[in-house]
Amino acid sequence: ATPAAAPQEPTLKLALIPVLDTIPIYIAVQNNYFEAQGITVDLVPVKSPQERDVLLQTEQVDGVLTDLQGVGLLNKDAVKVKAVYTSRRPFAGAPLFRILASPKSDINAPADLKGVPIGISNNTIIEYLTDRMLAGEGLAADEIGKIEVGAITVRFEQLMNGNIKAAVLPDPLAQGAIAAGARLVVDDSAYAELSQSVLVFRTSTLAARPDTVRKFLLAWKQAVDEVNANPEKYRAVLMEQGRVPESLKASYQMPPFPGVGVPTEAEVADVTAWLKAKGLVAREIPYTDMVDSSFLPK
Repeated sequence: ATPAAAPQEPTLKLALIPVLDTIPIYIAVQNNYFEAQGITVDLVPVKSPQERDVLLQTEQVDGVLTDLQGVGLLNKDAVKVKAVYTSRRPFAGAPLFRILASPKSDINAPADLKGVPIGISNNTIIEYLTDRMLAGEGLAADEIGKIEVGAITVRFEQLMNGNIKAAVLPDPLAQGAIAAGARLVVDDSAYAELSQSVLVFRTSTLAARPDTVRKFLLAWKQAVDEVNANPEKYRAVLMEQGRVPESLKASYQMPPFPGVGVPTEAEVADVTAWLKAKGLVAREIPYTDMVDSSFLPK
């Protein structure tokens, strides 16, 4: 007789930065969706991408929410993690990132940014989007200026004070900057194929607990369907987990979340080409080293 397979550990541990993209997890917890799937999900709050990635690389957590640039950097030498679900994409009226002009500048359009140092975080999705969106708006590579301002709150303050003329900020902070006088130059809702976050798990976790990961994604999908259908019902979660600025708490709307899916081969290829061109990875990283769609809910 064939011996029965050993039962899979029904527990997952995830490191999460407090960003809008993680909201479905908290809705799944609130509504007992993980419990209904028979799994336990332990959430480890972290303050920075660096802290999050250290926990993942040292195998203290099973998964994280990150972006394709992060997946590529984690896999630069060998396959350690894979994206299994696209957690957030931009929609019309609900971008993830915006290039903004300082209220104290005379910048109004992408062409005005030629040669202007834009406050970014180097070697991240923010730099990638800056390069790609401004190229899409007609700027040549040597016309795109950038300056490293790593901390988002400092970047916001430098922009609003006029110490830098332009910066890239995530929503909802970007919308808070606009409300305070910053001007929108371009955002990623016009370049939806460039911008997304992904749910990522260690390959060792995917191999040892595939059913647990599938149950996690079923609960995630249930939470997405629920919040998309009833966004106002979860306003308290939005305020608590989304870091909504005080000035926007009465007006900021829950963004829509995408349905079941993973990044496309073209999206991954563009990110890995950018990483290689910048010297951040040395090898060609194939799609199958970055993404695994086999865990998606059917």
